Amino acid sequence: MLITDPIYTANMNPQQRAWFYAEYEQARKDEAIGVLLALFLGCFGLHHFYLRRNGLGVLYLLFFWTGLTAILGFIECFLMPGRVRDYNAAQATYIASNILATPVGYSAAVPRCPVCGVASEPGAAFCTHCGTAVVPPATA
Repeated sequence: MLITDPIYTANMNPQQRAWFYAEYEQARKDEAIGVLLALFLGCFGLHHFYLRRNGLGVLYLLFFWTGLTAILGFIECFLMPGRVRDYNAAQATYIASNILATPVGYSAAVPRCPVCGVASEPGAAFCTHCGTAVVPPATA
């Protein structure tokens, strides 16, 4: 399920919005997987590792032999959908804040050929279109 809340992408241009959705799709977690991990492997704490709560995951691994973690894992399978939604919201906020902090006008410093005007690769000495020497732009 892709996040469609306009809060995260309200101040973004279309390129930033596409970047946000690509990053979010890789970072988000699935509620069903979280519930299944808590239900079947909750005694080992895998549902905590899934949400990157490694401290609790290690604690469950240390005490899985007691049987208490199996009971807690069963109870936590009912809490996992909310925890996964909270995790996904935190990831979306983090990704959006990093994208909005990236300067938008970074492409203005791309060197252009003085003859044909085609943008060159940064650091290129010659235009790939016509072969003319490219003068790097002045930095302010």
